[in-house]
Amino acid sequence: MNLRSSLCIAVLAIPALLGCSSETPSAPLRYEPNLVQAYKYELTEGLPMQQVLDDANWAVQEMFGTAVEPKLPEFILEDEDLASVISVDNLKTGQTLYKEKLCITCHGMSGDGRGVNASLSTPYPRDYRMGVFKFKSTKRSAKPTRDDLAKLIRHGIPGTTMTALPGTEGLSEEQIQEQVDALVDYVIYLSWRGELERALIDDVILEDINVAEGERLLNPAFKDSENEEEAEEFEELWGYAVDHAIEIAEDWLDAEDDVVEVELPEDIPVPANLAEFKSMMAGEQAEALTASVKRGGELFRGKIAACNKCHGNEGKGDGQTADYDDWTKDWTVRVNLKPDDRDALIPLLARGALEPKNIQPRNFAEGVFHGGSTPQDLYRRITVGIAGTPMPAVTFVPGEFEKQDVWHLINFVRSLGKDSEAAE
Repeated sequence: MNLRSSLCIAVLAIPALLGCSSETPSAPLRYEPNLVQAYKYELTEGLPMQQVLDDANWAVQEMFGTAVEPKLPEFILEDEDLASVISVDNLKTGQTLYKEKLCITCHGMSGDGRGVNASLSTPYPRDYRMGVFKFKSTKRSAKPTRDDLAKLIRHGIPGTTMTALPGTEGLSEEQIQEQVDALVDYVIYLSWRGELERALIDDVILEDINVAEGERLLNPAFKDSENEEEAEEFEELWGYAVDHAIEIAEDWLDAEDDVVEVELPEDIPVPANLAEFKSMMAGEQAEALTASVKRGGELFRGKIAACNKCHGNEGKGDGQTADYDDWTKDWTVRVNLKPDDRDALIPLLARGALEPKNIQPRNFAEGVFHGGSTPQDLYRRITVGIAGTPMPAVTFVPGEFEKQDVWHLINFVRSLGKDSEAAE
């Protein structure tokens, strides 16, 4: 544990100064505004952002309610497709479970990834508000499916502090599924409202809103104004917020259509796990599997796949280790701040940002895969990449690296898992 982590636990009374939250299962219900998202523009662009943050939060609260009374906007509920993204009836149940199952202690009440235990985790708990999820069956830029989220909630993420859903002993399968479904709904809800807040704040830059001259995202005082000009202005600007909320909902709806389908090859042996790999190596398929592993090793260290640049020549995760994930880059390098310039980052750390940690490439010798260890899981990680991380999708080159070569690469990676047969 580093000094900062220890301090974070010791002084929960002043959490904002250290980038962790005092939220616990017994804490008052309140969604924290995204101070980092707003203040990064104030810090780097010299823009006054408090009014922007207030207006964005007013709009989000109008649509999605408060932590005491979460809801969905009427324009969502009135559309059959959009209303199917989550069950509004599950929100309170999901919120209760989110606290009881201690999701809040890592992911925070607002889904900001900065609960009381956040600084102790490597990597940090997921901040849902970016709308980006790493481990899923869909394309890199797509949302996860409900089944993807359910799998992670039910079984956890191997090799991380994200454990399997606790407190299911003695429950029927139907009861467990009901809890998982409610938690999936609540996670999507937190992500939806958080992504909307970010989008509204970003509009200051993307839509060139001159906040320095007093322009606003929208003015709540104009909502019911009898002044025609003020009322029209509000309706126009409110319409932009509505469009953002609908676009996010449509992204969630599109997830099922963005699933990356995977079929195992018929001409290449592909073990399902390390135990099966060892069994095949002792059986009739040993020669074919050995040739596949050899080809995979060449690709792993080759110029096209170049997996060794990050994972190291022997796959021990000791290649490039100085990079960061997108959650850190979002408030550092993307606004021209250096993650290792701690003095420059202090104002953002004081407003809730978590201290930058380098993202660590997977050490394949451990035999643990965060996103799942089935051949299908590994195929998606290689061909699609991992959203929110430097892990890219592979580039296919005819005659040099083709789709069938992915299976050779998977077999080579599987062969490196010498230390954790029990993990599978």
